[in-house]
Amino acid sequence: MATCKLIIEDEVNIKLEGLEVDVRRKLANALKFEVPYARYMPQYKLGRWDGKVAFFGIGGTGYVNHLDTVSQVLQKNNVEIIDIEDRRHPIDLKFVPVTERYWADQGVCWPEGHPAEGEEIILRDYQVDAINNFIAHPQSLQQIATGAGKTITTATLSHIAEPYGRSLVIVPNKSLVEQTEEDYINCGLDVGVYFGDRKNLGKTHTICTWQSLNILDKKHKDGSAVLSLAEFLEGVSTIIVDEVHQAKAEVLKNLLTRNLRNAPIRWGLTGTVPKEKFEFESIHASLGPVIGNISAKELQDKGVLSKCHVNVVQLIDTVAHSGYQEELKYLVTNQARLEYIGKLLNTVKESGNTLILVDRISAGELLAELIPNSTFVSGSVKVKDRKETYDTIREGTNEVIIATYGVAAVGLNIPRIFNLVLIEPG
Repeated sequence: MATCKLIIEDEVNIKLEGLEVDVRRKLANALKFEVPYARYMPQYKLGRWDGKVAFFGIGGTGYVNHLDTVSQVLQKNNVEIIDIEDRRHPIDLKFVPVTERYWADQGVCWPEGHPAEGEEIILRDYQVDAINNFIAHPQSLQQIATGAGKTITTATLSHIAEPYGRSLVIVPNKSLVEQTEEDYINCGLDVGVYFGDRKNLGKTHTICTWQSLNILDKKHKDGSAVLSLAEFLEGVSTIIVDEVHQAKAEVLKNLLTRNLRNAPIRWGLTGTVPKEKFEFESIHASLGPVIGNISAKELQDKGVLSKCHVNVVQLIDTVAHSGYQEELKYLVTNQARLEYIGKLLNTVKESGNTLILVDRISAGELLAELIPNSTFVSGSVKVKDRKETYDTIREGTNEVIIATYGVAAVGLNIPRIFNLVLIEPG
């Protein structure tokens, strides 16, 4: 029987030494997944890429979280691991399970201005289950539906992990940075943010976007930033990725598996686990396996989320368009069509506060003209102004906010929305 040596380089990466090249090739093929849309990409058409994403290198490098697959392939090929060298920094994680009174027992109440102002912060039963599930599995992710209170769950996890070092919370956009910061402040945590012109350093907990980390790294490499990414990440032992389906981005995967490779506590939360195998395996490699699921249906049955009434409005089909761009141009610029949609939405808004999501700025601007007293929010609107706009919903009646999908489609906490309208969601 052939033998090999397993080296666990850090919390994420492994290397196998002493393997024959044919076995390494079999491992690479077992951990190679097809990209469904590869045939449309230039590098595939030119024959420079096979249309697959590999998670095991022909040189023998791979990921800790793929060791199950690696072991199966080795066993089939009669290869035994006779030596394991673990280079990870030793750490003894001891977490105590929480109860719904985790914050209340510490005297933490909701602050002034919060809908539950003055009341003790009490965790919901499913939040307690999710938190305890996480602390039992220090490297994992859970599928938690939108509206389940992922931010307070994240704040609790950060506080629990404080004894082991700093925590870094990665969110997908700037609006979520400040929204998450608000809940951390509500819980009395030492928190700072890093994005745009706000760069709070030296905090126990830091909230940022992965784009901000990437920009910092690039600026330091070209000499325009004094602080390096390594210095910024010094002391980080806990990584929490909110809306983790964004982690399929190659840049974020590289950050998690290279720059943050030594962080022992790695948690991910998302409302949507990617269905494509290559996207899921990217998250699996970076953070860990899926260990729990809280569905929207479960939250509806508990009365946490309202039950939805979905109404699909099919407008008149037009003659076939020659291509996607031509059809899209028609959808977002045709005056008669948009006037009809505007008239329809003026009726909808009479039943309560309404959030309208559009794909293109031009369509949003036209609808803002057609719907009196509506406000349009796009990427060019400052984060502070966006928050002020969202806050009008809290106490307003029949308010209308129009926003682009890129700005408002993920994770926003906007209470008292009674109607959600998706324009061309496909």
